[in-house]
Amino acid sequence: MTHAQPLRLFEGYGVELEYMIVREDSLDALPIADKIFESVAGTITGEADRGALHWSNELVLHVIELKTNGPVPTLAGLAPRFARDVLDINRLLQTMGARLMPTAMHPWMNPDTETRLWPHDCSEIYEAFDRIFRCTGHGWSNVQSVHLNLPFGDDDEFGRLHAAIRLVLPLLPALAASSPIVELQRSPFLDARMDFYRTNARRIPSVAGRIIPEPVFSEDEYRTQILKTIYDDLSPFDPDAILRDEWVNARGAIARFVRNTIEIRVIDVQECPKADLAIVQLVAALVQALVEERWCSYETQKRWAVEPLEALLLTSIRDAEAAPVTDSNFLSCIGFCKEDGCSAHTLWTHLARTLLPDTPELEILQTYIARGTLARRIVTRLGQPFDRKELTSIYRELCLCLAEDRLFGAI
Repeated sequence: MTHAQPLRLFEGYGVELEYMIVREDSLDALPIADKIFESVAGTITGEADRGALHWSNELVLHVIELKTNGPVPTLAGLAPRFARDVLDINRLLQTMGARLMPTAMHPWMNPDTETRLWPHDCSEIYEAFDRIFRCTGHGWSNVQSVHLNLPFGDDDEFGRLHAAIRLVLPLLPALAASSPIVELQRSPFLDARMDFYRTNARRIPSVAGRIIPEPVFSEDEYRTQILKTIYDDLSPFDPDAILRDEWVNARGAIARFVRNTIEIRVIDVQECPKADLAIVQLVAALVQALVEERWCSYETQKRWAVEPLEALLLTSIRDAEAAPVTDSNFLSCIGFCKEDGCSAHTLWTHLARTLLPDTPELEILQTYIARGTLARRIVTRLGQPFDRKELTSIYRELCLCLAEDRLFGAI
């Protein structure tokens, strides 16, 4: 998300969606992202300009990213654009015996044997990550997500945006979990992607921190307390400073001062763009309400330490919408005064109805309200026990949901 002049708060949005490439017949992961770019550009490259959207490569060859081509002034109308490009990619893949698969993790991929890193442009970056962290693991090669970029115009706006986002992050798995199956087994975590993601850089713990960013609210503080610490800790492993950049930071939200945005990463990709953009719209609306001090002051938001937010995040990663939210002070900050606490599902239902009344996005979110996260709908449909055949059938239906831009288990 780049712009000639810094955008002010909520004057623009950047959205990125990641999808797996799989074989049409077996749905096994298929590392041919470079073939997609070659078929479009006539040469192997890592990106393709498609007008409103942009396609780009990721760390591994079985993933492709679709993103807005720079900032857009509104999130309205984005879902059909993403859906159109999904169809375009599926048409290209059909000639290769392949298709796109949604959700945040491939349900039976073995990353130790199936991972193929991107070997073309910028490969030195991926090789450095692999050398230091060994990227043949679920936390690197099997994690498909949605990124939401929100702009800030100056240091004060950065602080207000960062404070608000820190409060929202712990709740996101309870809204967007879509990764309950790992290597043919029901994971203990409905958001298994985030469980793997939060520990994928454990060799150098400062890289991801505790996912919830530290309470810093100026660029100087951020560079000193977060980025400098990461760079210093990395330097013995990265003597050529290949990874010395803002994007090496793997917290759940990262500051990108080079483009004056904060990028939110704690959102699993859903079954279709319609669902992704409804969730993104709700998340953006909640962040904006907090920035505008609708329920609590900026000073109150700044006082939240990492520990209580991390505790709620871990519960949300495990239980998704069933996660209990028991801290009445937190609930008050989010605009829901319940002294005895509530489930995350109850809280998100309240927020959706409050922040998105009478909107198409609220209609889309009715499936979440009635039947829970996509992860919950997947495991409910599967039941216990299940076998590879049943799992394949469900993920084939999810592929159709992506191709047709429709909800899985819609009411």
